[in-house]
Amino acid sequence: MILGGDIGGTKTLLALAGDDDGIVCERRYPSRDWSEFPALLRAFLDEASPTGINIASACFGVAGPAEDNRAKVTYLPWFIDGPALARDFGIGSVEVVNDFAAAAQGVAALRSIDLVALQEGRPLQGAPRLLIGAGTGLGVAALLPEGDGWRTVGGEGGHIGFSPADEAQLAVWRHLHRPGGRVTAENVLSGAGLAAIYESLVKVSPGSTAVADPAAIAAAAETEPLARQALELFISAYGAFAGDLALLFMARGGVFLGGGIAPKILPSLQQGGFLRAFGARGAHANLMAGFPVRVITNERLGLLGALAIAAAHTK
Repeated sequence: MILGGDIGGTKTLLALAGDDDGIVCERRYPSRDWSEFPALLRAFLDEASPTGINIASACFGVAGPAEDNRAKVTYLPWFIDGPALARDFGIGSVEVVNDFAAAAQGVAALRSIDLVALQEGRPLQGAPRLLIGAGTGLGVAALLPEGDGWRTVGGEGGHIGFSPADEAQLAVWRHLHRPGGRVTAENVLSGAGLAAIYESLVKVSPGSTAVADPAAIAAAAETEPLARQALELFISAYGAFAGDLALLFMARGGVFLGGGIAPKILPSLQQGGFLRAFGARGAHANLMAGFPVRVITNERLGLLGALAIAAAHTK
C-alpha cells in the first residue's frame, strides 16, 4: 500500500492506495480540528485498517516550505517530520514536500473534465508548465520536462512582493502595508487578501460596512457594487501575477490555476478581466495569447500528486 496526503491550513486530504486497485480509502478532515498531524494520521489509519496495514511509501504535500524532509504548515502549529512519521508509523519511506510541488505532479493525472479553459492558447509539446493556486495562501510550482516525465520546481512564489498595477491596487497596497514590513502577493491573492481588498474599498466609501468573510464577498459580488469591485480587482491582480510568472518560466505547456478560490469564482474569471491583466505585457502582449490558461476544478489535485510521488518510490 501507499499513502498520500494533502495538508493545508483549511483542510487535510488523506488516502491509501494499492498498486493495482487504486484508492481504497480516502478522507477529508478540517485541519483546525486537530492539534497535531500525527494524531489525525493515526485516526485515519485506524479507520482505514483497524488491524494494521503495511505501507511501503508515503508522501505528504504540505502548505509551507519543505526542507530536509520536514515542513512547518504556514497557517497551523503543525510540524510534519518525515523521518519521525516513518519511524512512528512503520512506513517504509516518507517524503515531505511543498503542497504545490505535490500538486504539480498531479497535473498529469487530470482528465479533460477536471479542466476549464480560459484561453486555449497554442501549447508547445514539452514546454514548461506552471501551477498557481490562491486559497488559504498562494502557491506556485513549475513543471519542467525531464526524460519521460516532469521535474517539479517548487518554491514560495506567493511570498514575492506585490506589485500594484494601477491606483486601485496601490490603495490596497497602502491598506496592507505596515512600517518596516512588506506586502506580498499572498497578502492580496488569497482568501484573506480578497477580504483586505474589500476593506480597502470600504475605507473610501462612507456608510459601507466591511464583510470579513471572503466567501460572502464573492457571493455578494452579483448584487453589491463594492463586493463586485473587490472581486474584479482581485481577478485583475491574479491575472497580472500569473502573466508575470508565465513569462518567467515561458510556460507554453500551460498555466494551470489550482487552489480553492478559482473554481468558486469561475464565472467571474471567464468574464475576461483575468486574461486582460494576464496579457498586458507591453512588447510581449502578442506572445501571451499563446499560453494555454486553464482552471482546475478537481480539488484532489494535491492528493493525486502526493500519491504519484509515493508510487514512484515503490518502483
